[in-house]
Amino acid sequence: MNLGILLGLASAVAYGASDFVGGLGSRRYTTWQVVLVGQSAGALVMVVAGLMLPGSPLASDFAWAVVAGLGSASGSIFLYRGLARGRMGLVAPISAIGAAVLPVLAGAAFGERPGWLVWVGMAVALPGIWLVARDTSTQRSAMRGALVDGTLAGVGFGVLFIALAQISDGAGLVPLAVNQLTGAILTVATAAALGQVWRPATGVLGWGSGAGVLGAAGTLAFFAASGTTGLGIAGVLASLYPAVTVLLAAGFLRERVAPGQRAGIAVCIVAVAAMAFG
Repeated sequence: MNLGILLGLASAVAYGASDFVGGLGSRRYTTWQVVLVGQSAGALVMVVAGLMLPGSPLASDFAWAVVAGLGSASGSIFLYRGLARGRMGLVAPISAIGAAVLPVLAGAAFGERPGWLVWVGMAVALPGIWLVARDTSTQRSAMRGALVDGTLAGVGFGVLFIALAQISDGAGLVPLAVNQLTGAILTVATAAALGQVWRPATGVLGWGSGAGVLGAAGTLAFFAASGTTGLGIAGVLASLYPAVTVLLAAGFLRERVAPGQRAGIAVCIVAVAAMAFG
């Protein structure tokens, strides 16, 4: 298994853990507060990392970082809107699949030509992601709103992955701080426009910071993975994050893992193996 595959999996683990921590925090505070603190904490991590590992970013790198920030914040906003409306079980699989498909298509458009076994692994991963995140208890009446929230969240995360992969190898990590800051600004602007509570309370700092640091780690891992193994593969691997969230909820909150979710996790393992050896 090459380094790019490992980094892509590390990205999924970090993103999944970030969603778990952020989800717990959102039970106590508004999602806008959690997202804002998370984006700000992620920006701080990236600034420190950027000072330690300086680069030579181009103007285009900062432009792509802004696009990535818009994708990250919009994806999070629609994902959390689905959570607030009680449709997470439908929004999550739709968003995860969207986040996986867009980088694959973009990678192919940019000239990536992975082997046939890699394509098989990508194709197998998509239904696996759906099974992991699917919640059969959600009523059908919620499907239309979930489709909208999930599609928009998936587009946002897909744009995030595609834009991150366009930042040049020698840019260093400062553009990633711009990515996080853009997300924070968009979160505040959107929350203020909607009349939502976004100013962080003291208690939200721990939850939001934890989610933000983990999310920043996921972004760093994805950034490295996309430069090592290609945008399409890295995007699919990072989109396996629902499996991590489900396993954490089962382990720490004793939430039941449905048979379909177990099957989805198994499918994802097979998909990763195919991409690793492809």
